[in-house]
Amino acid sequence: MARLTKIYTRTGDAGFTSLGNGERVSKIDPRINLCGDLDECNSSIGMLIENVQAKDVLTFLSQVQNDLFDIGAQVTFPDYQAISQDKINYLESYLDSLNAELKPLEEFVKPRGPNGAAYCHLSRSIARRCERTAWELKSTQELDKNILIYLNRLSDCLFVLARSLCERDSAPEMWTKN
Repeated sequence: MARLTKIYTRTGDAGFTSLGNGERVSKIDPRINLCGDLDECNSSIGMLIENVQAKDVLTFLSQVQNDLFDIGAQVTFPDYQAISQDKINYLESYLDSLNAELKPLEEFVKPRGPNGAAYCHLSRSIARRCERTAWELKSTQELDKNILIYLNRLSDCLFVLARSLCERDSAPEMWTKN
């Protein structure tokens, strides 16, 4: 684990940074772009955590934050394997349990809601960007397929979680035709 005693190093001032394995790459390298998107997603989930109280949701989101750190590590340490089928199964299981309690979707959903639902939608849209960035990386470099699948399931899960949070508060969520 990295221990930082000094935050600025000046080693990135010329537009290059280091991967976890020490390899120097451009700050616009697809791996760095993905790490930045993962960081933003993780930060938005942190905001979400501060706006929900349900223990099951907090437990789930805490695990997701750990998984996003693991994905970042796997992206910057290409030989490291952190995201397994078990992590994908966990997302699918949680998604299925939430979805079982919801009415069938008949319209588009507005990205809003109380008690974290709006933050959940924000996190969902950032997770979708992470997935697009991961596919962009995969088009030119090696990337474990479990990362791609995990990010796809995460955005789905956050969508259903946002609906669930609205349902728990009886808040309107559906788009209505003008």
